[in-house]
Amino acid sequence: MPQRLRADAERNRVALVAAAREIFGEHGLDASLDEIARRAGVGNATLYRRFPTRRDLIAEVFAGQMSEYVELAELALLEPDPWAAFVGYLTRLFELQAADRGLSELMVSTSFDDDDRLASLRAAAQRGATEVIERAQAAGVLRADFTRQDIGILMRANAGVVQRSADPNAWKRQLVLLLDGLANRI
Repeated sequence: MPQRLRADAERNRVALVAAAREIFGEHGLDASLDEIARRAGVGNATLYRRFPTRRDLIAEVFAGQMSEYVELAELALLEPDPWAAFVGYLTRLFELQAADRGLSELMVSTSFDDDDRLASLRAAAQRGATEVIERAQAAGVLRADFTRQDIGILMRANAGVVQRSADPNAWKRQLVLLLDGLANRI
């Protein structure tokens, strides 16, 4: 049974995770740990006592958001129209990337595949994405040559657009053009 934290230690943990979520979201996964501790109102020693490595902090911060990534496919599969399901799924993925730089970097990174919690969530998300894709292909509305691996490529491209474009909505235009190219026009 995990040892329960003292009330002040739990407050510090919650403050650190909240500050890290904000700062990673703004600056990416390489953001300053000193800034996270400062924004959380704790010292660096407290940060490192609770999260000995950057990887530990990142896993704690993003496990919940990666769960949302898994739920995207589950929600898409509830949509009766396979094309609308695929479009909604891809749109929401791109929105998540545009809203949170840290999550965007994590979604396209393989650096955390050795973290059991994140690797398990990623595997579940990939299974769901495959179902969304195969369903749209079976309905004849999505190109037959599109694969789950293509989603990773598209996400890396979208991450670049989000990070480098002066227009914060440039990803939306890219998505429209992309979807037009993926639609199987019969």
